[in-house]
Amino acid sequence: MSANSKSNPNNISEGDDSSLRSLSSEDVSQAPRGYCCAKSINPADGRGRKLHLLQMLVLPFIPIMALIVQTAIILDNIMIYRNEVMDIESQVTIATELGKVVTRMQLERSEVAFYVYTNGDHYLRTDLDKRFELTNEALKNMSSWPSVIIQFEGQKKLYLNKSTFQHDLTKFRETLIKSEESSITDVLTWYTSVNAAMLEHLTNQIKETDNSGVWRYLLAFKNLLKSIESTGIASVYGVNYFGKGYLKQSNYIGYITHDAIAKDLLNTSLNYVPQMKKEYRALAHNMPNYGNIKRKNDIILRNITRKPNYQEALEYFDSMATYTDELRKIQRTLRVIIKNYVNDNLHDAANREAVGIATLVLVLAVSPVIIWLVRNAVATIQLYAANLAKKAKELKREKKKSDLLLFQMLPPSVAVQLKQTRQVPAEYYASVTVYFSDIVGFTEIAAVSTPLEVVTFLNKIYKQFDARIECYDVYKVETIGDSYMVASGLPVKNGNKHVTEIASMALDLLAGSKQFKIPHRKSERLQIRSGAHTGPVVAGIVGSKMPRYCLFGDTVNTASRMESTGEASKIHISLDMKNALDAIGGYRMEHRGLVEVKGKGLMDTYWLTCKEGGVNKSVEMETPSYFLEDEDTEPVFIKRLRNESYF
Repeated sequence: MSANSKSNPNNISEGDDSSLRSLSSEDVSQAPRGYCCAKSINPADGRGRKLHLLQMLVLPFIPIMALIVQTAIILDNIMIYRNEVMDIESQVTIATELGKVVTRMQLERSEVAFYVYTNGDHYLRTDLDKRFELTNEALKNMSSWPSVIIQFEGQKKLYLNKSTFQHDLTKFRETLIKSEESSITDVLTWYTSVNAAMLEHLTNQIKETDNSGVWRYLLAFKNLLKSIESTGIASVYGVNYFGKGYLKQSNYIGYITHDAIAKDLLNTSLNYVPQMKKEYRALAHNMPNYGNIKRKNDIILRNITRKPNYQEALEYFDSMATYTDELRKIQRTLRVIIKNYVNDNLHDAANREAVGIATLVLVLAVSPVIIWLVRNAVATIQLYAANLAKKAKELKREKKKSDLLLFQMLPPSVAVQLKQTRQVPAEYYASVTVYFSDIVGFTEIAAVSTPLEVVTFLNKIYKQFDARIECYDVYKVETIGDSYMVASGLPVKNGNKHVTEIASMALDLLAGSKQFKIPHRKSERLQIRSGAHTGPVVAGIVGSKMPRYCLFGDTVNTASRMESTGEASKIHISLDMKNALDAIGGYRMEHRGLVEVKGKGLMDTYWLTCKEGGVNKSVEMETPSYFLEDEDTEPVFIKRLRNESYF
């Protein structure tokens, strides 16, 4: 072999069998300069094969594996980091929405409590309606509803959806307004239970994050929200004190407890996020009634009995409302801080990705050196690669044939799963439509026909049936003798389309079958009897030898009974399928009446006659092209697979 032909081995003619042979010692002896020892690199020699294998593995393996490992680690860390940051952003969004609801409930609790203390003053009643509307709006704007458990009056209730909670909330409001015996205990118990449940859900959400950098911001956000909650509860007791003139011991203890918790949680939040201390100092300096709030808190702590003063209670209520509003402004500022932090983390992730790409470029720049080192090995490998490519091409052709055959026996999705996992678990389908048909008088036809004529007859009719059902979203389950079974809605679910797909297909097959002439008895026309039913089934692969995709359940039995109790050239359907078609519309049906069905008793059944705007066509029609006897039809998906290029 010349040096030129060795550097370009693909120029060897296709008809030359020697192109697939191994290099001989003579070929190696003519190798160009640069080879250390001709005999040592001979691929036909044992030592030469080992040296080539070592050269191919060691030289490319080091940089390639370094690139793969480094890039994989970098990209994996980047994806984990990015997902954590995005998850945190999602958690903060949910927490913000939940925080708005908690805020509205807090304000509603304060105003409802004041309403109770003032015995339902008319002016306050009007403001209460507005407050209810704001709370309802916050609930409406929630993108997702957490499953919360609320304990009220010694009972626990699980709210799985927003509508149920809103219903109970409205009912509680109506009872509270209409009843003259409403008390502070009722108000605090209800609203505090609701807020506690939502804050508990918020706490659980924040605990899920593993990102240590943003953890303190999220915890500060949660503590600030809880601080506002405790402040709101304490303000209710404060309003009670100024409105009633005294606090009972239990209420006094409740005030002290929640006031202390509110201050402690606020200090904790400020310590977690030092930037917020400046915001809070500005609040204390600029808020006009800040000192007055501290003075009134000291009065409440002394709990000296005094005359009720609704005006003073209202002033205290307004001051506390202003204070909590300022705290919520700090909360919004914290939300911005968290958002900026998340954006910075995303930017950092992008920078890390750039580093990974730069590493890849660097390795690619070094690749020419690696290519030069393995050039001699590649020249030899190409000879073997040619043979390998030829064998691989033959293997793919055989694989294509086997796939074509497998996809005709099983649904493509099921066949792929069976090939990959070697098992397909049974699956439950809540609603599918199953269709059966058989040939009227088949027993008599078979009795006067030869076995070959029967097989030819069935092959022609069902081959044409198979071609026609490709126009619909249905799956042919099997044929047993003259029985033809089709289902829709599986293995790929199609919503409620399955009932219309089967109905249209049944009408189509019935119309076409009337024009089919029995091949060996030209004077006789084909008549089929059809039946269908809608309901649940279980489908799966049964057996390990010649596996088949089978359907199980009462729906299959009922569909078979619809066919067996039907009449020639008619489509017999159950009441369930009739109701499903009525819900969709577009089909005409005739009531057959009660029919005795084996194993089911009397069933109310119907005839499917035609689509809306159509009529029964009992006259002679021109044979459709898909029922021509000489046409060799083929399913659409098989044609697509056959025409698909594997290379």
